[in-house]
Amino acid sequence: QVQLVESGGGLVQAGGSLRLSCAASGRTFSTYTMGWFRQAPGKEREFVAAISWSGDSTNYADSVKGRFTISRDNAKNTVYLQMNSLRPEDTAVYYCALRNFRVLATTPGQYASWGQGTQVTVSS
Repeated sequence: QVQLVESGGGLVQAGGSLRLSCAASGRTFSTYTMGWFRQAPGKEREFVAAISWSGDSTNYADSVKGRFTISRDNAKNTVYLQMNSLRPEDTAVYYCALRNFRVLATTPGQYASWGQGTQVTVSS
């Protein structure tokens, strides 16, 4: 009964920035973890970032640490991914995901609901 809708993807030059948004609707538990994953052609789905319900705890992949920032607005049931200093290797389809547990997770199988993805392309 949970629906996730991503937005904000697009084409950007290396060094540029994008902000992705993911709006959740339907039935959710009071406390839930949100995460971002990405998948490039021919590669496995890769963990990017996660955030706890309170926002007190975050986790980032080493490849994006210091460049990406995850945040959430529970009043709007929305999670964001601010992406700065983008590189061509960041090119992928980005997915948001919801997990109905407090503990942060980095594996796709640990998340219950997924959006359909938004394309991010970084040119040289």
